[in-house]
Amino acid sequence: MLLWRARWSRSFIAQLIEFQRRSQIKTADCSKKILFITPPYHSGVDEVAGRWIPLGLVYLAGSARQAGVSAEIYDAVSKGHGYREIEAHLRAASADYVACSAMTSTIHDALKTLELAKKVNAETVTILGGVHPTGMYEELLSGAAFVDYIVIGEGEVTLGQLLEVLGEGGGPETVPGLAFRRDGQIVTTGRRPLLESLDELPMGWDLLDWNDYYCLAIPGSRLGSISTSRGCDQECTFCSQRKFWNNCWRARDPQGVADELEYLYVTHGVNVLMITDEYPTRDGHRWETFLDVLIGKNLPVYLLMETRAADILRDRDIMDKYRKAGVIYVSLGMESADQANLDAMKKNMDMDQVASVFEILRDHDIVSEASFILGVPGETPESIKKTMQLVQRLNPDIANFFTYTPWPSAEGYGEVGSLIREDDYRKFNLVDPVVEPRRMSLLQVDVALADCYRRFYMGKIMDFMTMEAGFKRDYLMGITKLFMSSNFVMKKLGIGILGKIPSKIDEVKMRFRK
Repeated sequence: MLLWRARWSRSFIAQLIEFQRRSQIKTADCSKKILFITPPYHSGVDEVAGRWIPLGLVYLAGSARQAGVSAEIYDAVSKGHGYREIEAHLRAASADYVACSAMTSTIHDALKTLELAKKVNAETVTILGGVHPTGMYEELLSGAAFVDYIVIGEGEVTLGQLLEVLGEGGGPETVPGLAFRRDGQIVTTGRRPLLESLDELPMGWDLLDWNDYYCLAIPGSRLGSISTSRGCDQECTFCSQRKFWNNCWRARDPQGVADELEYLYVTHGVNVLMITDEYPTRDGHRWETFLDVLIGKNLPVYLLMETRAADILRDRDIMDKYRKAGVIYVSLGMESADQANLDAMKKNMDMDQVASVFEILRDHDIVSEASFILGVPGETPESIKKTMQLVQRLNPDIANFFTYTPWPSAEGYGEVGSLIREDDYRKFNLVDPVVEPRRMSLLQVDVALADCYRRFYMGKIMDFMTMEAGFKRDYLMGITKLFMSSNFVMKKLGIGILGKIPSKIDEVKMRFRK
């Protein structure tokens, strides 16, 4: 232990100096201030397991400080604050700039937050970014006069340059990656090229209130997030990430990521980390190098991640490295048992080839999660039954059932436009059905979703209770208790009972819909 501490002290001092260098501000006085706020949207699902850091804002805040602007991150979501508290915070902060990032389900609350900022002080400059604004900037600027600037695409460099230009009294038309209004017209400055390197981005880790972040299934934990890569080159029709990242994938240096993880553990006490990448394991050699570096650090941390089933099959001979590096949770998107539905979603996956994935994870004592999508255009009660049979055959430790929700800027949105029955973006949350299959109603999909959850977890409780004592059993028992005691989940599951008769009537109606 003493040798480990001595080895750690030398490497950590070097890391600390490097992280401080990457977060240095450009000027000493910081006469201007930017306030980043998370819009107070709650879907009810994400918060069952814990409170998650707004990682994107950590990077943006670092860029703002490098541009000579003082930065603050106000995570209203994790604090459970509503608009009354947000208004009070806006008044107290007296920020020159207020910024929000949004995806489709949070866009209304992001807009309301920025509108509130203008109400508090009409001179405040409001900035909006994220996946939804990137794809829908014309709609947003046409209907929201209180939004001054929209950052299109990858935001760190664009935001930093915008703040510098505004601080110097220059024109925003010189900054690539923006959309804004001028003389009643929407102006865009083009799409900024993606960063060639992700390893020099500044970070504002010190701006987070770390007491707000924890994993409820691991007592005494402090939960953080880390990004090892950006982008995805897969073609799933319901996802807009591929378009946002220009259909490319870029990775960080494995050593640098591991050093950052060590920094978070030592400096901020983070012992559970979510790897937020869309596709962290795409480059098998790089991924194994990352695992090796982490194993060498021997940090007492837990890693949660998502990847593709094919990569677990590829890595079956190095799964011991996953576990030694701290990986205790792997989530896999299986989506459907119907190959035709998978092909329609362009999932590029053959179910017959991935059936052994969950056995591999089970053999290495790694918690497995499988996610499934219900309500695709070709969905039927029979196809949902097949999906549930697949769930039982694969036997993951945890299963999530989501509704088919193509984001407005995704390829699949235009293809199913005539089947979209909701125009309230708050419901584009993967929980509420928004697409009505050709042979099912929205209510039927909602009932099926609740029934799938009920059938899976009622069958799993006894398995968890009879598991060998240890971390995995404690984690699964804890997460199941949290899930089943959630008011949101219980309300959602109640639909399965209360909606059975109305959904049966819908089923009869479907037979006559020709």
